[in-house]
Amino acid sequence: MQKLIFCLTFAALCFHSELRAQNTTSNPSNILIIMADDCTHSDLPLYGGVNVKTPQIDQLASQGMTFNNAYVTMSMCVPCRAELYTGLQPVNSGVCWNHTIARTGTTSFVQHLGELGYRIGIAGKVHAEPREVFPFEMVDGVERNCVSETAKYDPAGLKEFMGRNKEQPFCLITALVVPHIPWTVGDPSHFNPKELKLPPYLADNKETRTEFAKYLAEVEVLDQQVGETLALLEELDIAENTIVIFTSEQGAQLPFCKWTNWNNGVHTGFVLRWPGKVESGVRSDALIQYNDVLPTLLDALGSNTKAEFDGSSFLPVLLGEKDTHREYAYFMHNNVPEGPAYPIRSVTDGKYHYIRNLSPENLYIERHLMARMPLNKYWPSWVFDASDDPEILDLVTRYQKRPAEELYNMVDDPNEMQNLSNQKDVSGIQKKLSKELDKWLKEQGDPGAEIDSYEELNKAKKGKHFRIKSSSF
Repeated sequence: MQKLIFCLTFAALCFHSELRAQNTTSNPSNILIIMADDCTHSDLPLYGGVNVKTPQIDQLASQGMTFNNAYVTMSMCVPCRAELYTGLQPVNSGVCWNHTIARTGTTSFVQHLGELGYRIGIAGKVHAEPREVFPFEMVDGVERNCVSETAKYDPAGLKEFMGRNKEQPFCLITALVVPHIPWTVGDPSHFNPKELKLPPYLADNKETRTEFAKYLAEVEVLDQQVGETLALLEELDIAENTIVIFTSEQGAQLPFCKWTNWNNGVHTGFVLRWPGKVESGVRSDALIQYNDVLPTLLDALGSNTKAEFDGSSFLPVLLGEKDTHREYAYFMHNNVPEGPAYPIRSVTDGKYHYIRNLSPENLYIERHLMARMPLNKYWPSWVFDASDDPEILDLVTRYQKRPAEELYNMVDDPNEMQNLSNQKDVSGIQKKLSKELDKWLKEQGDPGAEIDSYEELNKAKKGKHFRIKSSSF
């Protein structure tokens, strides 16, 4: 009897696996990835934001799965996009700094999906080099300059690419430039700055409220462009056979967000819709990172690639077969060329976040906050007001002078305002995460502080990246 039960169970599993394979390979799905640019996930209503409405993003979420715990490894544009496109974390791709290039021989979406017969295009912001690693077809219609004072959006180019050949599946990355600075797009006039509910990590003064309203106006434009892009799928009658991903990228260009390892920097909004495969209107607490996305899509499409990724497929989560994925997510920051060296590494188990500042004796200086006055009118006001406002002084001090270690309970304290490091009741958690971080650094071949330098950056720009997985590390 036991043998009969075993045989029936085994047969059922085989049938389920075969059916899943048929579902993922018989009619290859198109792929549409829509990326925001510098949008703090917690400002979106989908993640508790209360200041701005995003009906198009909300509707997409109602049709797919929203991930509550999705992360980028580095909260800056070039490294996080390289991570998404290659399935590799920064040390392995070689993109450990902003505005640099991937290591020679790295492969990306283009090569992997190309092997499956896909056309792969990118509209909007590219920020991915060299061309040999990222040979996307350039699709017209979306503003490519992220610091433009306008955000051109003409759907004609996107529509032509999507509808060019219905016999061949496509992957289109639509990389929008909102709400990246200079926050000149949209209409902030209907926001009352005095009534905005500022997050606790922002100094509450007139300048911050005025600039935050401009940022929210760009979030509205983001939502509109998401809606217009999704509408193209309906016009072309391909929505039912298209996997759609929306991601907010890293946090906004505000203190405690972009260019940091804090939660509002590395945490990203992430929604995936796959009609007929992924249940509508569900949320997942599974821990995922950008480097998991490419392996997941290849798994969903039935690829037999032998390529090695840092990420792994969370397809079982999408199909409702599992509710967990990663045990840990990992983060790094090299401050060069955005300011003087200030290397940071951190790790989270989804609840607790352990941060290690490798040069705590230094001041953290990010040049965009300090120097570009036309693009940043709030930070100088923080410094000025800190002279007679102790709460603002505390924020300025906390941002620029950091301890060697930080530990936060992200469930109870998502804005990470209370450092629990070295408290007795969480000492075991801190030791465990510290040990896990050491393990990851060793696995990656990340030597730590020594790569956060202009010398290493300039080598990488010439394709001469530091040697990974060194036996001396």
